[in-house]
Amino acid sequence: MTGEELQQIARDTAASLDDVSNGRPFTPHLDVWKVRGKVFLIVTEDPDLQIITVKVDPPYGEALRRDHETITSGHYLDKRHWISIGPGNAITTELIEDLVYTSYDLAGGRTPEHS
Repeated sequence: MTGEELQQIARDTAASLDDVSNGRPFTPHLDVWKVRGKVFLIVTEDPDLQIITVKVDPPYGEALRRDHETITSGHYLDKRHWISIGPGNAITTELIEDLVYTSYDLAGGRTPEHS
């Protein structure tokens, strides 16, 4: 999966959720998605760093970083509770969708399957 594909899947998933807003409050290169005023997704629009950053439970984040070369501690935010995902062969649509849903839930939203 390319960085552009990864980012578009994350954006499409976030846009499908309730009570979501997005904008660029920090810099023109960071597309920030919020639920009820709390950040749950950051899409970095830098051609040299095509990543997304999401919130995770710390043990899950540790496992993902261990198992995926292109998943690292979160850029910009608390390194324990956030991860950044870059493009790679092991990064799938299902993984990105799941990570966006989980981050949304952790930030205070409720995905349909978790309602």
